[in-house]
Formats: sequence, structure tokens, C-alpha cells
Amino acid sequence: MPFTLDTPLDEALPAKRAASLKRALGLQTVGDLVTYYPRRYSERGELTPITGLLEGETVTIVAEVRSSSVRQMRARNGSLVEVAISDGQGEAKLTFFNQRWRATELVPGRRGMFSGKVGYFNQQLQLANPEYELFDDDAGDAHAAEWARTPIPIYPATAKEPTWDIARAVAPVLDDLEELVDPMPADVRERENLLPLREALERVHRPEVIGDVDEARYTLRMHEALVLQVALAQQRQTVKRMTGIARPAAPGGLLERFDARLPFERTRDQVTVGAEIAAEIERDHPMNRLVQGEVGSGKTLVALRAMLQVAETGGQAALIAPTEVLAAQHLRSIAKMLGPDLSAELIPTLLTGQMPAAERRRSSLRVASGQARIVVGTHALLSEKTTFADLGLVVVDEQHRFGVEQREALRAKGRTPHMLVLTATPIPRTVAMTVFGDLDVSTIRTMPAGRAGIQTFVAPVAEKPAWWPRVWQRAAEEVAKKRQVFAVCAAIDVDDASGKAVEEEPDGFADDLPEPDAGGRKGPKWGVVQLAEAISTHPDIAGLRIQILHGRMSSDEKESVMGAFAAGEVDVLVATTVIEVGVDVPNASTMIVVDADRFGVSQLHQLRGRVGRGSVPGLCLLVTEAEEHTPARERLDAVASTLDGFVLAEKDVELRGEGDVLGDTQSGVRSSLKLLRVVKDIALIERAKRMADEIVRDDPTLAGHPGLAEALRRRVTDRERAALAKS
Repeated sequence: MPFTLDTPLDEALPAKRAASLKRALGLQTVGDLVTYYPRRYSERGELTPITGLLEGETVTIVAEVRSSSVRQMRARNGSLVEVAISDGQGEAKLTFFNQRWRATELVPGRRGMFSGKVGYFNQQLQLANPEYELFDDDAGDAHAAEWARTPIPIYPATAKEPTWDIARAVAPVLDDLEELVDPMPADVRERENLLPLREALERVHRPEVIGDVDEARYTLRMHEALVLQVALAQQRQTVKRMTGIARPAAPGGLLERFDARLPFERTRDQVTVGAEIAAEIERDHPMNRLVQGEVGSGKTLVALRAMLQVAETGGQAALIAPTEVLAAQHLRSIAKMLGPDLSAELIPTLLTGQMPAAERRRSSLRVASGQARIVVGTHALLSEKTTFADLGLVVVDEQHRFGVEQREALRAKGRTPHMLVLTATPIPRTVAMTVFGDLDVSTIRTMPAGRAGIQTFVAPVAEKPAWWPRVWQRAAEEVAKKRQVFAVCAAIDVDDASGKAVEEEPDGFADDLPEPDAGGRKGPKWGVVQLAEAISTHPDIAGLRIQILHGRMSSDEKESVMGAFAAGEVDVLVATTVIEVGVDVPNASTMIVVDADRFGVSQLHQLRGRVGRGSVPGLCLLVTEAEEHTPARERLDAVASTLDGFVLAEKDVELRGEGDVLGDTQSGVRSSLKLLRVVKDIALIERAKRMADEIVRDDPTLAGHPGLAEALRRRVTDRERAALAKS
């Protein structure tokens, strides 16, 4: 029976194979499998270098057997097969326990693919009990040249699903795949010199020569770009068709009173972006705008002025933040900026999931009745139980923590309210066209006057052990000047028996999955618990006031610790990334990031932004055991080299991938993009955007583009299925 792209894998493959692919790779349908593309190709005449393999990696190498032997083990019963392989440059050893028959297969001269985890024994590189597939050396002379030219697809693999098993699963599915409806309009396919979809899939999985691959990949990247841009174009069209409520600012009203009490002048960019937002709020067409700006550039001030404009007409504004600490900080900051008179009129209200039940009920009633015209909260605002009287503006803080669905879920609680999205992670134009393609983008570049600046240094303690005590001496010197210090770890407790040491769900802009170090360490070395205990005995730190802060503490505990730190009652705050965004303590001068190689470029930039916020000069020390010339050190060196978040944003995307551009995890190395890369493929994406805008303008429902509509439906289905799997 022919398969469609929607056919469940357990109908296309034996149930055991389908279950294994689902468990190891998350593949559930035929479409999932045939769009799980090889990451590279090896030609049979080409040997993959062994030199430079890192301990702990799971690798696939192409090599030749040089020798094979069997011996009895001395320390325990059984036999050991030892096989030496070489790629012509380096050598490695394969070891098999109690599998004598391997020696009859792995004879000198045989070549094949070998996959396993890299280890060292007696200072020699080895793969223990590896999977392997030998090449057919019996091919006749007539086929030898063709056989040697045929590329071998190498798939992203796991220990349970080696690359050749994935290839074996793909082959019969491709053979029985029914005729596919091409998503690319015929005129576009001809103009762009694209392959038909079926041919592109065949070539990418089963190329006859390596030259087949480039054309196939280009076709499939263009498909991805067009489907993505059509989805974003439809979202923009949907917003444009909405009718909202015009909310003009009244002369002498809330906004004018607020501006009159500001103790400083707004920056040029704050004025410009504020004017853009004010003009849009006055229209009955809902605003859908992203405001990006460096940490401390004044985005919250811009957002608060928009809230006041909405409140002037009796509407409500809701600001959603990713953490309770940040939400509480926003509420305090807003109340302080408003002053007692405006606060009494607007009743800014906090609503979070971990509030005591009675307090949460009171907050919910103020929100539902419309008494609270400014509401600040966490994901609790998305709850079905949270209702608004007249929600006129949704403000999403730290956009990279929220996705399209979460934005729209909050927007659905009002009568097409305006949407204002804030991010302190500067976004390259390339990413803005994809991740935020449904939003208009404003940028605040100018910083408020009076900032003292920040110096950043990498402290490579593995190479220079003396730097470790010096880091804490430096912290003590800052405290002696009546300043305060953050010390940040990637984990709460590395000795936690549960094994769940890492603080929160990884945030994609940060989670660029650092590689194990030379010693094979895969997790953080320091947790908040261990670091606080260690530095409390350090001769320079021992007498200082040290507190810890992490996500497993109760709301009251977190509030108490942050309040004490903000009041200057704590000298050194040892914390996880719960303090990453929004926490504002002008007296904090020093940010020490321990195991800094466990963090991504943008997250380090965010953490650094917690210091140097007032007249006190900032110092950021990135403590690491990562060696020079490794990807981990490259991240740290990039952060230390510049304070320009826009420069770092481009670097971040290169390192971490582009993220799930339509789902609720909008970033991270596990990108939902298959072949498309927003940095490298910007020209292709721009062409796709122009095509998508034209298609959606002329055919909003895609009635005349059935293949494109089908591809879009499947893309959304994939996203929803992934969200269900995560939940």
C-alpha cells in the first residue's frame, strides 16, 4: 500500500523499528522520517579523519581494518576481540567482549563504517562494542567504480539509532511513497531551477553522485523558506484584518502627568519609538510590534507609557514576564515610576502561579473587575481562570521565553488588544525576518546618560589555577568599596541525588549545548549549594554576607532574598540564571559567572547586563575550564570582545541555531528548521518572503496552491505534535 507523508511510521515499518525511531529521534510519521535529512555525506573512497576525535563523543568513522586478534581476559572470564582500524592518518582500536565471531568478520583489509562512543584505554583511542557496517568488497569490477562514487549519507544518529539503521528505514519508505503534491508553484519552480519534491527527497537520501546533493538541498531549503514565510504572511494578514478599539491619549491625562514627574529626559530613541507606538494605539487596527534594545536601554519606560495611554480610555494592560522574580521586580519598578498618586488610580497588580491562594484570588478579582488597569504576571496570566474586564494592551517581556501561541493565547483574552513585545536580546535582521516575521520591529540603541560601562574578562582557571582565588579576592575588593557581587552557576546542586541539577528549562538563546571538556565532564562542576559553601571558607570572602537564590525556593523566599540584596543587606548573591533578566540593583558592580562555558552568548550578555547599571563601573568575570580554540572558549571570547549586543546576536545565531520559529520554543540548537539557516540563507529567505507576500495577497486561503496549503498544514501539525510530546 502506498504511503502518504501523514502515514504513521508503525504502519510503514515494523512496529519495533517505528517505536525505536520514535523513542530515539522523535519521528512518528513518514513525513518526519523523509524530512530527517543526512547531515553530511562520506564517499566510499574517502576516509573520515580519526585524528581530533574528542573523548565522550558518539561518532561514525569510515576506516579500514589493519589487524584483528582474540585473547582470553585475565581479570575476568571471557574473551576479548581487539581490532585495529585506520583511516590512513590516525588509528583507533575496537574492542568487543565475549564476541569471538567478530574476528571472522573484521579481517585485515575490510572497510566499513564504525559507530560508537570515543574513549581512551592505556592512552589509546578506542570504541568499545561499536556498531558497524562493512562495505561490500565482492562487487564486480564492472560496478567497482560506480560503487566507489556512490556517497554514503551520514544521519544525525544516537547510540540506539546508528546512521545505517536510519538509512535502512528510509529506503523502503521512499520506495513506497505515493506521488507527492509539490508545495512550490510550478512557475516558481521553473524560475528558481528547483527540483520536483519527490526527486529532491530521492537525491538527498540516495544520491548517485555527490553533485546530486547540492541541488536537492537547495530545493528543500527553498521549500522550508517559502512555507515559513507564507505562515508568517498569513499571521500578518490576520492581524491586519482585526478591528480593535482606538485609544487616543487625552491632553492633561495620565500620560502627560507621568511625563511631568519623570526625573530625567527620555533618550532620542525612547522618544522616537514611543511616538511610533502611541500613533498605532490611537488606531482601531491592533498594533503588533517588537521593541528590541540593550539591557538598560529603557524598554520598560516605553512600555509603561503605552500602558498609560490604554489606561486613559479605561482599558487594561497586561505585562507577562518569564519568572516570578522578574514579574515582582517589574511591579515594584512600575509602582515606583508611577508614584503614589498614579498608582492609587491604576492599582498595578501582581498575578503569579505561586502566590498564596487567598492573595491570588484577590488579585484575580481586581483584574476581572477592571479595578486593576495595569496587571503584571507570569504564565498565570495565560490560565483559563484569569479574565480581564477590558484588555487593551498585551506586553510580552523577554520575547525569547515565549512563543507565538502564548502571545496569541493572552491576546485572545481581550477584544483584539494591541501587542507590544520586548526583548533585551538584540535580533539580527536575518532572525527578525523569520522568528519575528509577524511583528513590526523598533530598535532602541541609545543608552541613558550616566552609565559607567562594564569590563569583561575570561578567567581560564584550568590553564591558570591562580586565577580562581584571584577572582574571589577581586570580589572582596569590590565589597570593600561598599559594592555588591553576583556569582552565577548553571546548576542548583551538582550532587543532587535526583540528578536534576540544572536550574530551569533551558532557554534557547542560551542553550547552545556546550561540549564535554577534555576530562569528559558533561555537566556543570559547580552548583549554587557547592559554590556558596566553598567561597564561605575563602579567606577573603569568609566574613562577608552571602545568600543563595534559585528556582526551587518558594516565592516568599525568593522575594525576601532579592529584597535584601536590593537593600544592600547582602554582599554576595550566589544564584542561578533566575537573576538573568530584569533584576535591577544599581549598587551591584561585579558579575562572576562560574562554569561560564555552560552558557550561551546571549545569556552571558544578559547576565553581564545586571551590573554597571548606575554610576558604579561594572566588572564581569567569565570563569571557565574550557581550553583555548574550543567552541566553548570561542563563545566566551566573543562576549569579552564587545559590549555591542547586536554584534553578539549575529554570533549567537551562528553558534546556537535559529530555534523553533513557529512554535513555543523560539530558539535553541534543536532548531525546527531542517536545512534552512537564517544567517547563511538570508538572500534565499528574502526571495521567499517576496513570493509569500505576493501569494498570500492574491490567494489568502491558498485555495489555488493546494501543495503549499498541505505543507503548511503539516508544518503546524508537526509543531503541535512536538508541543504535545513535551507536555
